[in-house]
Amino acid sequence: MPGVPILFVEDEFLVRMALIDQLQAAGYEVLEAATAVDAWAALEERPDIKVIFTDIQMPGDTDGLAFANEVRNRLPNIGILITSGQVTPDPSELPTVSAFLAKPYRYENVERALASVMANAEAN
Repeated sequence: MPGVPILFVEDEFLVRMALIDQLQAAGYEVLEAATAVDAWAALEERPDIKVIFTDIQMPGDTDGLAFANEVRNRLPNIGILITSGQVTPDPSELPTVSAFLAKPYRYENVERALASVMANAEAN
């Protein structure tokens, strides 16, 4: 869904920039954060964010899984897409109505996964 605001939480600058460029080219409005603290600030500033796409490994006290679960508890209607190139979480660790996408990912798979988590979040 082009035009939809997405929050991409990724601490690796080059990974973040590459995907942001592709998503913006597809028409998405992409906000970025490198840590869970930065991500919460963005979510408070922009309550219209529809999806978070977060890496599991992040600097700081909160990893991406903990952040995603906290988002689900506080913001039940937001889509959540989780990624990692180092860890494959057990499905029981994932928040409800979320999806996991392993790195390295293809852009087409990212776009499909984003559409899916948005649709699932809206249905709940």
